[in-house]
Amino acid sequence: MAERARRPRNPEGRMSLGEHLVELRKRLMISAAAIVVALVAGWLLSDWVWEMLRRPVLDLAELGRDAQISYADISSGFDTKVQISLFIAVIIASPVWLYQIWAFLAPGLTRREKFMGVGFLAVAVPLFLGGAVAGWFVLPNIVRLMASFQPTEDTFNLNARSYLDFAIKLLLAVGVGFVMPVLLVMLNFVGVLRGMSILKSWRVAILIIVLFAAITTPAADLMSMFLLAAPIVVLYFGAAGIAILHDRRADKRRAAELAEYGIDDAPTGGGDRVQGAQ
Repeated sequence: MAERARRPRNPEGRMSLGEHLVELRKRLMISAAAIVVALVAGWLLSDWVWEMLRRPVLDLAELGRDAQISYADISSGFDTKVQISLFIAVIIASPVWLYQIWAFLAPGLTRREKFMGVGFLAVAVPLFLGGAVAGWFVLPNIVRLMASFQPTEDTFNLNARSYLDFAIKLLLAVGVGFVMPVLLVMLNFVGVLRGMSILKSWRVAILIIVLFAAITTPAADLMSMFLLAAPIVVLYFGAAGIAILHDRRADKRRAAELAEYGIDDAPTGGGDRVQGAQ
């Protein structure tokens, strides 16, 4: 009886649904605690960040244009500061909550999947931040262009909450756009998408990228649209090249494995593959 009591209930290490939910709650609580702690730093940095975000509007005022940011109601100033603080806190705490997501998913992944996941995060996070920086450099051009459609004698009056939402969405959208080529490589590594399929779709991809840049930036601001579209196009072709190299290595490895069983994996004249030795 004593030996049976000391015997582990689950020798394979598998978790029940209830244990998974408990583990998920633990990871969520740690992530939330990290964001709450980072919220203090976000509150301290919010004034500086807001000053940087509203700089394009202040530059218009310095050029003699009647431009200003207004607050619609008595709580708008506080709400804006809280929203900026929360945005900063999520970014500062990102290493913690990203790790918690990884720690929750990693036990169910194979060694190869873990390697790909780490590689994806190592490349995707810097690209996302780089995209957000690119969006920041484009923001002043967008503000100047939008102001040019109004008569100079009229006040260019921007609601603080609406302007902040626009700026944050722009930074997030451009950051996500920079990560999309990495997602294509990830799909190739897991065997969902071939590298040549990515390369052959370059016309459609460029069209989508240009449309994305046009939606993210005003259609009349061709320079901003080009500044956004060009690096994403370069990343797309870079992703296609990496995927093609990966496919060649995978094909050689597969051919060597099949050759051990006397199977010829080389293409025939008709484009099909010989499935077995004749």
